[in-house]
Amino acid sequence: MIKSLLLSLSLPSTNQTDLIEEIEEMHRLANTLGYTIENTIIQNKQKIDSSTFFGKGKLNSTINQCKELKYDTIFINNEIEPGHYKRIQKIAGKKIYIIDRTKLILDIFTKHAKTIESKKQIELASVQYMMPRLIGQWTHLERQMGGIGTRGGPGEKQIEIDRRLLRSDITKLKKDLLQIEIQRKTQRKSRKDIFKVALVGYTNAGKSSIFKNLSGYKKTYIKDELFATLDTTTKNIYLSDNTKVLLSDTVGFLRNLPTDLIASFRSTLGEIRDADLLLKVIDITSTDINGHMKTIDDTLEILNCHKKKSLIVFNKIDKVEDENIYVKIKSKYSNSIFISSLKKLNINILINSILKYTNENLNLFSLKIDYRNAAIIDFIYTLTTVMSRKDSYDKIELEFKCTQETFNKIKKRVK
Repeated sequence: MIKSLLLSLSLPSTNQTDLIEEIEEMHRLANTLGYTIENTIIQNKQKIDSSTFFGKGKLNSTINQCKELKYDTIFINNEIEPGHYKRIQKIAGKKIYIIDRTKLILDIFTKHAKTIESKKQIELASVQYMMPRLIGQWTHLERQMGGIGTRGGPGEKQIEIDRRLLRSDITKLKKDLLQIEIQRKTQRKSRKDIFKVALVGYTNAGKSSIFKNLSGYKKTYIKDELFATLDTTTKNIYLSDNTKVLLSDTVGFLRNLPTDLIASFRSTLGEIRDADLLLKVIDITSTDINGHMKTIDDTLEILNCHKKKSLIVFNKIDKVEDENIYVKIKSKYSNSIFISSLKKLNINILINSILKYTNENLNLFSLKIDYRNAAIIDFIYTLTTVMSRKDSYDKIELEFKCTQETFNKIKKRVK
């Protein structure tokens, strides 16, 4: 682990409980990236310093402490403006890196990105973050430039070249992601008649573990760290009465998640917008359940998904020792479900709760199909939940559950 310091600002309007939670999160975020925060420094101020965000005296003492302890990183528990960042970095010098909350999250996402889509999404958010913070001597932006139109004139400064290159990157990344989004929309259109369930929740609440339990998908990546999973995974699952639903595991939320990052992940998070039911997963052992719930609801509102049907699922009950916790939570979240995905406790209750929602708009239909129309059978199996099948010498009789709209589509294809 790389040793570092954390610097945080507390204003008169700062909620101290929230501040403690944010600082604890910063420690976990830093750990995920391979750092350990050895000391946390909180400066109490009446207002943000217009030049350097923190007071210059506090900045200098923190930087000097870093130098004495031979730490090369100062994390800042805030998203600081580009101007503040440039001035703080100038004071810190070239041997100490300044990383604010947003940059830390972006670096974790970069580390965990696996697919082409997630890599492009994070690269776009990172480039948009970087561009206003250019200082002019970014060694990681050095690249071989050649060809007509790639070099600036003799009077063009390096920072102008860097910005031009980044603008070009942004244009290309947005174009690539738009193409991916179009492909995703086509995929969703082909399965719009199937009931869709999406797991949403705070990062590390156990969404991927629940997904693995319900889907049986053995390749589900599960690890006890923030943002272990970035890519949405969707699988067909069959519930206890053979009802088929589409289940999606999505990227975790976090308080103050960068807006650019949410925007960049719009195609991935489209699975949430397309869902018929949201499972809001909460870690019952969290010391800030209300804060986590607020973060989930706020993020869903940004995505315009806050009015969707939802079910609150409290996970990790195997770690609860105080029974009074259940009483407090039930009094506030009366219709919630309590499970342990790790120990597979109450998973049947979760499945039955999902079934209630899936069956709300489903009816039981039967259809006799002669063998000359046998090709439609695959179509019925794809779009409905087939409850029974009887084959006779001249017909096939199917009994299945689906919406009236889906049944009308099937009827049109039966000759």
